[in-house]
Amino acid sequence: MKIRSKASAVAMTAALAVIVSACGGGGGSKSTGGSGSDEKPASQYNAGVTQVVNPSDKTGGTLHMGMPGDFDSVDPGDMYYGYAWNFARLYTRALTMFKPVPGEEGLQLVGDLAEDLGKPTDGGKTWTYKLRKGIKYEDGTPVTSKDVKYAVARSLDKDILPSGPTYFNDWLDLQGYTGPYKMKGKLDDLKAIETPDDYTIVFHLKKAYGGFDYFAMLPQTAPVPEAKDTGSKYKEHPVSTGPYMFKAHELTKRIELVKNPNWDPATDPNRKQLNDSIEVLLGQNEDDLDQRLLSGKIDVKVNSTGVAANARKTVLTDPKVKQYADSAPIDRTWFTNINGDVKPFDNIHCRKAVMYAADRSALQGAYGGPDAGGDIALSLMPSKMTGYQKIDPYGVEANPTGNVEKAKEELAACGQPNGFSTTISYRNERAAEKLTAESLQQSLGRVGIKLEIKGYPQGDYFKLYAGKPDFAKKNNLGLMVYGWGADYPEGFGFFQQIVDSRVIRDAGNTNLSVKDPKIDELIDQAAAETDATKRNAIWAQVDKQVMDSAYILPYVWAHGLFYRPPTLKNVFVSQNWGMYEYLTLSTQ
Repeated sequence: MKIRSKASAVAMTAALAVIVSACGGGGGSKSTGGSGSDEKPASQYNAGVTQVVNPSDKTGGTLHMGMPGDFDSVDPGDMYYGYAWNFARLYTRALTMFKPVPGEEGLQLVGDLAEDLGKPTDGGKTWTYKLRKGIKYEDGTPVTSKDVKYAVARSLDKDILPSGPTYFNDWLDLQGYTGPYKMKGKLDDLKAIETPDDYTIVFHLKKAYGGFDYFAMLPQTAPVPEAKDTGSKYKEHPVSTGPYMFKAHELTKRIELVKNPNWDPATDPNRKQLNDSIEVLLGQNEDDLDQRLLSGKIDVKVNSTGVAANARKTVLTDPKVKQYADSAPIDRTWFTNINGDVKPFDNIHCRKAVMYAADRSALQGAYGGPDAGGDIALSLMPSKMTGYQKIDPYGVEANPTGNVEKAKEELAACGQPNGFSTTISYRNERAAEKLTAESLQQSLGRVGIKLEIKGYPQGDYFKLYAGKPDFAKKNNLGLMVYGWGADYPEGFGFFQQIVDSRVIRDAGNTNLSVKDPKIDELIDQAAAETDATKRNAIWAQVDKQVMDSAYILPYVWAHGLFYRPPTLKNVFVSQNWGMYEYLTLSTQ
């Protein structure tokens, strides 16, 4: 989730082309599973990385999905997991979207609810979108620009809807507006968004930002009818504008989507309505879920990490199974936050002791090793990101199992020569995160840093636990296991929500630890820079400063290992989502 400030639509289009090109985007990539001689057979390992596997336009049947744990939310204004954004496009339509095609072309933004990308004016401080005509909600009510305005307005209230990015809070010229729940009946007071007619919406920013089309892609711009909004309970039945709508939602147990009779394909060039229904089983044990996937009892595992450790062994060692799997590098880093609010991590040398003591090789193993998990990370920024520059401030390449002597030196420098005790948190449903905590417990124990391990449910990890600063401090969460994939494939979309101290709020945080004014300043410089080369150089500086401040311990630049049953149709790995593209999947 790209950057540039241009005063004209033509300039913005050119800028976006530069970004996509820099990311490896543009034409020439395969978007179908045709029969070209250079394409991989559908039953070959990694076939789904570059092409559609088992293409089909047949309709009917039920797509069976399952996931460990639960979504953070299915309310488009209150979600932040990448797989939730991927899934939400089945029943919502945002202003813009990434093209649902394989390869680098899938990094291109196109109009969705809007006819096209936004038109910038006022040097990039004002953005205007024209909505497609004929789009309706599931009850047949027409969608209007005021519904989009209301949707963005409600997402601003982080007390009622704590999850989701804070881009709109941070960049819109809100002038004190806090959302429709606190300012009931005063939507007109939101001057930052204008709706001159039912099909036009205009956003006013505090300062120029050329990447606003990426903000427009967020599920927060999916329209919400004010009369149907039930605040924190809206997740029980979001009102659909997509090809599917909610028939049932048993919280924490199951979701059933059925065809939306008022979805019109004539207004939606990016979606099809192939399945009769879609069923998602929630709260599943991950190992059991993987076995059901491998045996064909479910069609898709809903997550952004693929199969877990036990299933990886089967997938990678059995050729009959491996032929239906895909692994590819993604814009994601697995890391652990080092919480400066918890003593003794308020001392940088204690934080650096962790950086040196950690065994990255063992942590790589927790995520499946180099073949399935990814590469050992030398810094926070994924190596495949636009603007990446190699740095290795802690000598990880030379000492992948850690540097015990350097760690002891840092402990002495922070006044803790014999070590100390702290707590490490992880998400219960993620086996790799538990293995991470256990690995760190062992490797940090070599220098006297003792870890108590505590797991919390992933659905509330940010709302109630690791993402709630008061809870983290009170419960001595000195280390918090986490990982992050870029909101969009450029520096701002990767860094801003996890290292900008100004996005930290009372709950629902994704920046769990970083409070460095130098980083905040660099982020502002990059956001304002219109030259791509100069901007990328600043993001490299952000990466260096994050590592120097030692608030984050990165260890794996991720790969995902995904399995597609042979009966699953229209399967490919999305370059943007870093997982299978849910929008196209079918079973007939």
